[in-house]
Amino acid sequence: MERRAVVDSQTSDKYLRIASISIALYDYVITLPAEWRFYRSQSSIFQLSLACILFILIRYVSIAVMLVSNYGAFATSFTQETCQHYYIVAPTFKVLQTMISQVIIGVRTWNISRRNRQIGIIVALLFFTSITLEWFTNMFDRIPVVVDGNCSPGNTGKTLSAWLYYIAAMMYDLVILAISTTHLLQYDILSSRLERVVRVLMYDGIGYLIVLTGSNILNIVLYHESDVQTQSAGASIGYAVTWIMSQRILIHLREMQEDPTRESVVLARPAQSARNMMSGIRSKNDTDSVASHANNDMGLDIRVCVERSVVVDYANESGHSDCWDKVAGGVA
Repeated sequence: MERRAVVDSQTSDKYLRIASISIALYDYVITLPAEWRFYRSQSSIFQLSLACILFILIRYVSIAVMLVSNYGAFATSFTQETCQHYYIVAPTFKVLQTMISQVIIGVRTWNISRRNRQIGIIVALLFFTSITLEWFTNMFDRIPVVVDGNCSPGNTGKTLSAWLYYIAAMMYDLVILAISTTHLLQYDILSSRLERVVRVLMYDGIGYLIVLTGSNILNIVLYHESDVQTQSAGASIGYAVTWIMSQRILIHLREMQEDPTRESVVLARPAQSARNMMSGIRSKNDTDSVASHANNDMGLDIRVCVERSVVVDYANESGHSDCWDKVAGGVA
C-alpha cells in the first residue's frame, strides 16, 4: 500500500511537470515573433532598452530553471553524492526568476505612479525585503532527495521552510499591484487611446496577480505534504506561469508602443492668412504633445504616439479656396 502511494506521488509529479513544459514550450513558440520585434526595435545591440533587457532575462532565466529542475526530476543516473552537488541549482534559479519578475512589476508600478519618488522608495524597500526573505526561506534546511536515480530538492524545516517563500512572493505581488491599480484608477481618461492603455495595464496586473497567486497556493499546499517527493510537484508549474505572465506584461507594452493612433481633423473656416492658421495649428499641437507627455508616461520605456492629420480649407482674399494639409504628431 505504501509502495503504491509512492508510485502515485511520482506519477502526479511527472504529469504536472510534463504539463508545465508543454505550456511553456507552446508559449515560447507563439511569442517568437514578439521577441523578434523587441530586438528589431532596438537602436543598437549595445543600447538595449530596459524593457528589452528584462524581456531577455525573464525569458531565458525561466528556460534555464525549467531545464535544470526537470532534468533532475526525469534523470535516472543520479546518486546521493552527485545529487548533493546538483539539487541546489534549481532553487537558486527559482529565486533569480522571481527577482526578475518582481523587478518588472516594480518598475511598471513606479512608471504608472509617474515616477513618484515616494512610491519609488516604497517599491525598492518592498523589493529588497521580499528578496531577502525569499533567498533565506528557499535555501533554509534544503536536502537532496534521490528516488530511482532522479534528483530533486526537499525541505525538512519545521519553523522556517521553503513554503514561506511563496508567502513572501504573494505579499509582494499583492502590495505592488494594489499600488499600481490605485494609480491607474486615478488617471483622467482624455482619449480612447489612453483608455485602452489603462485598460490593458489593469487587466495585465489583475491577471498576473490571480494566476501567480493560484500557483503559489498550489505550491504551499504541496509543501505541507509529509512526503518530500511531492514537495516540488508544483514548482515547474510555478516556473511556467511566472515566465508567461511576466513576459506578457512586457509584450503588451511593446505592442501599445508599435500601434500609434491616427486622428483626422478637418477645419473649414475663413482665415486671415495661411500663416495665422498654421500658427494656430502648431500651438494646438504643442499643447496636445505636452498633455500627452504628462499623462501617458506609464510603461517601461513605453510612450504613446498620437498623430493628427489636419486638413484646413479656407478662402483667401481673392475668393479662391485653398487647401492646406498638415500632419501634426505628438509623441509622449
